[in-house]
Amino acid sequence: MGWGSKKKSSQKILSKLFHGLSAMLILCLLFFSYKYVIKAPLDLNKNTSSQSVIDNYSIDVFKSSIEFNIPYEYLMSLIQLECSGLKPAGDRFEPHVYRQLKKVQVGSLENYENVTASHLYDASDEAIINLATSWGPFQLMGYKCILLDVKIRDIRGPNGVHYGTQWINLTYGNRLRKAEYKHCFHLHNTGKLYPSTGLPTTHDPQYVQRGLSGLKRFSTPNN
Repeated sequence: MGWGSKKKSSQKILSKLFHGLSAMLILCLLFFSYKYVIKAPLDLNKNTSSQSVIDNYSIDVFKSSIEFNIPYEYLMSLIQLECSGLKPAGDRFEPHVYRQLKKVQVGSLENYENVTASHLYDASDEAIINLATSWGPFQLMGYKCILLDVKIRDIRGPNGVHYGTQWINLTYGNRLRKAEYKHCFHLHNTGKLYPSTGLPTTHDPQYVQRGLSGLKRFSTPNN
């Protein structure tokens, strides 16, 4: 191999090294941007949502916690998880719930939780969409109004904290009074106890842990 060929070969090696180092530098910059710039507002939002829960819901939660003997800090932490303290809380349509309710309506499914065909026989499609949508500060599914014997507008309206706490009291209030918080957060999100083995089945794998962290954050009404 002549000198010219060796020189070109060296140049190719140096060029590859340069491009490799450049790529590594770009990846490092992207990681830095994600970790310290992009993620920073998320941490800020977490603090902001805590204050929003306090500003928007603390008075109503305090009243309901006393009325139903449900821990104040649990309700506050749950509101932060479910709606980030926003008021109005917004809503979320659940297509899989809609499909199940439609099956109940046409008779191909006997029941869905406490919902039977007798509840849905004359329900319009719009009504079933509302039943398959989560509402209010605790993001209760619309069909939960059947257990409470109220209208959907009650759980999504100004008395949402009251009716949401009433539903919590009816379904797993005894566990809350025993401070079984890990189970309670998982129950609220999935309808099932926290698994004895394996991972949680919540939509967010950190849902329960975030809820437990919130208990300390909202430990007293005087936040």
